[in-house]
Amino acid sequence: MSQISLPFDWVGQGKGEDFLVSDANRIAVRHLESWRDWPLSVSVLTGPPLSGRSILGQQFARMSGGTLIDDAQGQDEHKLFHAWNEAQTQRRPLLMIGQASPAQWTVALPDLRSRLAAAPHVAIAEPDEALARALIERGLATVGASYAADLPDWLLRRVERSYAGIAGVTRLLNEASLSSGRKISVAMAKEALQGAGFLPILPSDPSH
Repeated sequence: MSQISLPFDWVGQGKGEDFLVSDANRIAVRHLESWRDWPLSVSVLTGPPLSGRSILGQQFARMSGGTLIDDAQGQDEHKLFHAWNEAQTQRRPLLMIGQASPAQWTVALPDLRSRLAAAPHVAIAEPDEALARALIERGLATVGASYAADLPDWLLRRVERSYAGIAGVTRLLNEASLSSGRKISVAMAKEALQGAGFLPILPSDPSH
């Protein structure tokens, strides 16, 4: 686990938070870092919701001076086709961002479909264990709520291993702590998450 190691100072999420790099996103980060070596002037970045794909794309645009099209799979196809051709003509890098792989996009324009098939594609995966734990810790610390030292590991073994899942769980626990004035213990977390239908708690967990 490391913070992003690109040749600029940057913190992610627009809130002073470091962009955390793990095996789940390292290939995508390195690909954007090496934009000068792209075989084409266009690449596609995809990733799940809340994975930092848009933040990463925005920093890429600032770093490279290139063009960013976020939510590209929902954009007008002629706009995408024109942007592609312009990137090749001007040799100005273009990054298209979407949630699904370009092969899953519904594209009616044949010329655009063939270009997307030829473009390098890098994907941010759902968080691995190291990144998931770091996101849990950062999510719990976001609003300054106090939590027990064993809580991150307990959550790591039980919550959905996704960016959206981790964000939802930590937000719920922070709100529960702030509204009750209680420290987030494992017992409190279990009560709050079961009440909200976030878990199931595994029946083989007799201690908590």
